Amino acid sequence: MTEATGYMAQERALDRDCTTLSRHVLQQLQSFSADAQDLSALMNRIALAGKLIARHMSRAGLMENVLGFTGEVNVQGESVKKMDIYANDVFISVFKQSGLVCRLASEEMEKPYYIPENCPIGRYTLLYDPIDGSSNIDININVGSIFAIRQQEGIDEDGSALDLLQNGRKQIAAGYILYGPSTMLVYSIGKGVHAFTLDPSLGEFILSNENIQIPEHGPIYSVNEGNFWQWEESIRDYIRYVHRHEGYTARYGGALVGDFHRILFQGGVFLYPGTQKKPDGKLRLLYEAAPLAYLAEQAGGRASTGMQEILDVVPQKLHERVPLIIGSKEDVTLVESFISEGVREGKKEAVR
Repeated sequence: MTEATGYMAQERALDRDCTTLSRHVLQQLQSFSADAQDLSALMNRIALAGKLIARHMSRAGLMENVLGFTGEVNVQGESVKKMDIYANDVFISVFKQSGLVCRLASEEMEKPYYIPENCPIGRYTLLYDPIDGSSNIDININVGSIFAIRQQEGIDEDGSALDLLQNGRKQIAAGYILYGPSTMLVYSIGKGVHAFTLDPSLGEFILSNENIQIPEHGPIYSVNEGNFWQWEESIRDYIRYVHRHEGYTARYGGALVGDFHRILFQGGVFLYPGTQKKPDGKLRLLYEAAPLAYLAEQAGGRASTGMQEILDVVPQKLHERVPLIIGSKEDVTLVESFISEGVREGKKEAVR
């Protein structure tokens, strides 16, 4: 290797190591305006929450009161894990210090959490799922945090947060943090999807993948087939189709973040359809489906309920659930075609 080549390689490595999350946000916006600096600061706070949660989780098996259930039930009617509470508290604590966020809305809280000292100047709301896939924690399998940022509309004097009941296109940023062999933060501010990996030696999230694109079609289908007989016949027909055709591979990890992360890079489709017991599905629109749909569209993919684009769904309540079909364009469209055919067949039967 010549001296010049060695110097160039060193320069590229330094440029990579210097591309931190906050720097990247400002570069994306090509601005140092107040709004750009706000978004950079907000992403920095999310990154801090991710570092704290990752640190706590890395010692989960060695510390008391980290694993297991609290014995409580959240607003969703689900048993609460100790890590759910810790992660939720981390986000609140981190954003109390931000001066930018007036409200935080989480699937773990019945109503938004207000930070009165921030509200006179804080113009943003953070919506988040503090720990997605928390049932995986006790067995040391991937989990994640999902987030979205919205700009507050109005002053919300009565604390009803009605301005949050708008479609997902109102999000100004969204992303997730994946806690796995390495901790990764993936985000978009409407200018593509970018991934950062936490470098423990620096304590910084460093750019690792820029302008990620979901393949038009992928081999993976990710769904909990244990619910097979609880689905509509149209979804069962789709599963029978992939069983009969070569080139499909089933991958399901039980954590939405991990399953979506695989599809983001490799292509395919993730499904969580409604069931007989839960026709609207299990996933929350504001905290899970809409943020990941934002990423999917920014990466050239799609996200649908089967009948409507996820980002066009207007919720009627904060904790609204929706069916979710997300991933490569061709694969989402294929699932929709089975659903449409099922609807047509249902209408024919009704006429008879």
